[in-house]
Amino acid sequence: MPLPFLTADRAFDEAADDIALPHADRDQWRRPYRPGPWRVCAAALLLLLASYMLFATMIIGLAGSTGGAAACAIAAALVIGSALRLLRVGTWVSARGLRHVGFFMTRTVPWAQIVTVRTTQQPVRWLGLPRTVQGQALVLVRQGGEPAPLLTDHSADFLARSEAFERAADTVEAWADEYRRVA
Repeated sequence: MPLPFLTADRAFDEAADDIALPHADRDQWRRPYRPGPWRVCAAALLLLLASYMLFATMIIGLAGSTGGAAACAIAAALVIGSALRLLRVGTWVSARGLRHVGFFMTRTVPWAQIVTVRTTQQPVRWLGLPRTVQGQALVLVRQGGEPAPLLTDHSADFLARSEAFERAADTVEAWADEYRRVA
């Protein structure tokens, strides 16, 4: 059975060899990599849970308890919102700067404030948990600030995908080199 999304991924990889990101509008925020399988799996499980919650909402509503149905619908909406936010987490680039999107907070740094973006070997968090392992991290150094990791090879996007991490790190470094000179 053909899987069309794999063909689209190959086209993205082939186009990425020519330019940093294969698109024409550099003012639009883009993620220079695909979300990893761990992140997509977690979001899919959250959406599966939300579907059960919405089914329970329907059953509770048909049973006549509108307050319980409303509470269950609100909880399902929060789970759906969490799944969508989980898919947005990552590092985004545009001509205006670099944006690090977290689950609860987003930080945007203009290219003029960035001293360097480099890949280093350091202890990194495994899947965002408190446990640390030795790995690679793409580190952002701002003017007057200490280094902050943007991407790690043990995150939900790059665990067991070292080539994807190297490609994403190279792409972000290329954007940083290009736009720091312009700014």
